Amino acid sequence: MVETGQVQAIRQMTYQPAGRGAAGVETMTFARLRARGDGGTQRADFHVLAVVDAGRGAVTVDFLRHPLAERSAVWVPPGAVHRWDDIAALAGHLVLFVPTAPVTGATRGLVAAPDLAAHWGVPDADWPYVDAACRHLVLEAAAPPGDFAAELPGILLSALLARLRPPHAEKPSAHPLFPLFRASVEAHFREHHDAGHYARALGYAPRTLSRAVQQATGRTAKGYIVDRLVLEAKRLLAHDRLTAARCADALGFPDASNFSVFFRKATGMRPGAWQAAADDAR
Repeated sequence: MVETGQVQAIRQMTYQPAGRGAAGVETMTFARLRARGDGGTQRADFHVLAVVDAGRGAVTVDFLRHPLAERSAVWVPPGAVHRWDDIAALAGHLVLFVPTAPVTGATRGLVAAPDLAAHWGVPDADWPYVDAACRHLVLEAAAPPGDFAAELPGILLSALLARLRPPHAEKPSAHPLFPLFRASVEAHFREHHDAGHYARALGYAPRTLSRAVQQATGRTAKGYIVDRLVLEAKRLLAHDRLTAARCADALGFPDASNFSVFFRKATGMRPGAWQAAADDAR
């Protein structure tokens, strides 16, 4: 991974591994993370999956602080703003990978699934298998270039994901329409805030779209779009330090007043007050 730029306190990271990068999988230890000084606030265009062998610490992902402990895992999806708050006592490995790296349908489904769980504990009965899968991936990822099969990291990543069994793997299969809606919202939420637009664009009746989103997330289609807008607004306010007027412009609102009414209705606070509270919490 490399740092591509900095806006205020956020480091924008992009996946560009040195050497053998075709598989889209890279590993590192918490010790290496500490040595790199990567304790700041970051946003990456790749997945970060960490398996904690020992110690206690914490990570903040999109304004939620999550405690980390021995035999636990944390998964940070692309685009999430995260900060390693306390990693001084953590031992374990981090796996950095692009969304297309897993090779099985089931594990690719996990990567594309909604609402990735930020962290969870690994049951004791599962730990020997998780530990073995992680160490095998680390070993193969460090193999000399001449002794390397390009497909192995993706295969071993899939094995690790299957063994980790994150909580969102236990959810019922989403309606096939939901991934299309989710991708469309991610691409266009700054321009289109209306669920009806996405229903028309995808060629489905609004009720069908609503049922699909409800089944996958427990939220209405409108609620999903509102949550996505609020999350991005919080990122812009807290990390990019934008004013309400600039947030309105970035998120497709007619003006600052319209954006402020939306934000207050969704969060109970005006944008400026929320920004000040986020500053105090740093």
